Amino acid sequence: MTARPEDLAALAAEKHVIVIGGGIGGLIAARECVKVGMRVTVLEAADAVGGAIRRADLGGITVDAGAESFATRGGHVRALLDDLGLADRIVAPAAGGAWLAGIPGVGAAPLPVGGILGIPANPFQDDVRRIIGWSGVWRAYLDRVRPPLTIGHNHSLGKLVSSRMGAKVRDRLVAPVTTGVYSALPEDVDVDIAAPGLNAALTSVGSLSGAVQALRDEGAARSAKAPGSAVEGLDGGMSGLVDALVADIESLGGVVRTGAEVSGVSRSGATWTVTAGIPAADTDALAAPADGTNEEPTSEELVLTADAVIVATPEATARELLASSAPALSRTDAAVAPEIEIVTLLLDAAELASAPRGTGVLTVPGSHTAKALTHSSAKWRWVREAAGERQVVRVSFGAQGEPAATSAPDDADAARLALREASALLGVPLDESALVASHRARFVQSQPASIIGSGDRRAAARAAVQAVPGLAAVGAWLAGTGLAQVIPDAKEEADRLRRALLWG
Repeated sequence: MTARPEDLAALAAEKHVIVIGGGIGGLIAARECVKVGMRVTVLEAADAVGGAIRRADLGGITVDAGAESFATRGGHVRALLDDLGLADRIVAPAAGGAWLAGIPGVGAAPLPVGGILGIPANPFQDDVRRIIGWSGVWRAYLDRVRPPLTIGHNHSLGKLVSSRMGAKVRDRLVAPVTTGVYSALPEDVDVDIAAPGLNAALTSVGSLSGAVQALRDEGAARSAKAPGSAVEGLDGGMSGLVDALVADIESLGGVVRTGAEVSGVSRSGATWTVTAGIPAADTDALAAPADGTNEEPTSEELVLTADAVIVATPEATARELLASSAPALSRTDAAVAPEIEIVTLLLDAAELASAPRGTGVLTVPGSHTAKALTHSSAKWRWVREAAGERQVVRVSFGAQGEPAATSAPDDADAARLALREASALLGVPLDESALVASHRARFVQSQPASIIGSGDRRAAARAAVQAVPGLAAVGAWLAGTGLAQVIPDAKEEADRLRRALLWG
């Protein structure tokens, strides 16, 4: 017998879902539940929601302190922005390439065009030869005359590039890209995930450079860019997405609560209990429902009961919270999550107005303290207009197996270090007097889906969570990094959970 819509609506209204974590994954999952009529409470430990999307006030202007763009692949993010009424705010970055710094014997040079993940389609290209030198060019050319050694299944990007085109292509072209984008060395990156179709093209064409050219040609035929290269942002910053999600959730009756650090999650029968610490002055901010049965705040502790829980925290926190509720999760392997810091600088430096090194700089691993720099004023028109004659740059630190160099110093010292690195990477002397304001943001970067073995680890963790009735988990540690992966994954998990609540 088919349930009537009014019966499902009444049943949904009886269900309470608690979302632990207010990052994008948590907000998407909360929205999916609240829009079918369920009661939803989002608990975020920090003083602001958004997770990797953060805003900062820098000398009177608001800038992105975390994620500044999204990948356009799949169309998932654009569809969400359109649904939230933000389509007219979508902007593309300025034209103009990035640079590479720390090249032995060269210093800095523009990144070559026409490659995939730094792998060149033509090693004799002038901008490639400038970086790897003639010895590197001739070594890379051997790729064209030797047969494929592993037909279609060399999973390690680093091993594939080294064996086919040599160490200089791997170290000077590919490693800066994987370190800057994935915070990982090329050896740890899975070719099939990071560059879908490359192995198959290698088998078909017979050379790695030829395979890159074949994929580029195929992409051009589809009027598409190389995998992962197309990005867009929001006029005014990506925090506009967070604001719109929160507004939509609250307009539908959901509660989004910051400063609520969850300390305990337990399950008894079909009922979940979540305990969170909140400031004593805020204990009455979540008013109890009319029947008084669902929420029991005390002076410093809030105890909530619910029909389901969605955990949307970083991996380490999720594992800790679910140790007793989902014991099978503890028997799965945890990923290594590097600590990343982004120091954003507002500079009074007219010499940067010409964008001396394009929209940003990547570094050869080991050559600089910073792993990358984004010249935000050159990359985004809205930032340039907001900053006026001043310049905004973002300096990134930290990678897998390498703690961020800014993690120990205080904010002032971190800003000075970032200023020195910006000066070196941009090739422009920048005195401390040029520093108008700074902001430091720290992140634990979830392991990208492109890391070898990541898929198996995520699948095992997800299975352990899904085996527990009334429980779901979302976020980058399960979906892979980037909004283009987190958003559809969170929607799918929320849909699975709400179906179970409504249909059994």
